Amino acid sequence: MDKKKILVVDDEPDFLNLIKIRLEASDYDVITALDGISALDKVKSDNPDAVLLDIQMPGMDGLEVLKRIRQVDNTLPVFMITAFSSDERFKLANKLNASGFIVKTSNLKEEIERITGILRLSDNYKGKGV
Repeated sequence: MDKKKILVVDDEPDFLNLIKIRLEASDYDVITALDGISALDKVKSDNPDAVLLDIQMPGMDGLEVLKRIRQVDNTLPVFMITAFSSDERFKLANKLNASGFIVKTSNLKEEIERITGILRLSDNYKGKGV
């Protein structure tokens, strides 16, 4: 079976690299992007199985990226990553059909376990047009 390809988008290089290393250790093929424009390009060119997308980024934020992804693919699992728990942003992301939310914590091991669990669940989600 082929490895699942995950696109991780975050403007914090250290966080991005840690997530990449941990997901690769969990047998995922990981693509990264530091900004929204690059993320959209990689969604089109690399055809990921799921996207982990930071909500708050300079330039094009994660909500705009999600909106543009949904214009071309409404079934791709896109999980929003945030360090802040803003109800307004969650509501906006839900309206744009976000697949779920991951809150950055100081416990990276727990965070990776949560992310890999969500990605396993996304196999059931993808293709259902939910």
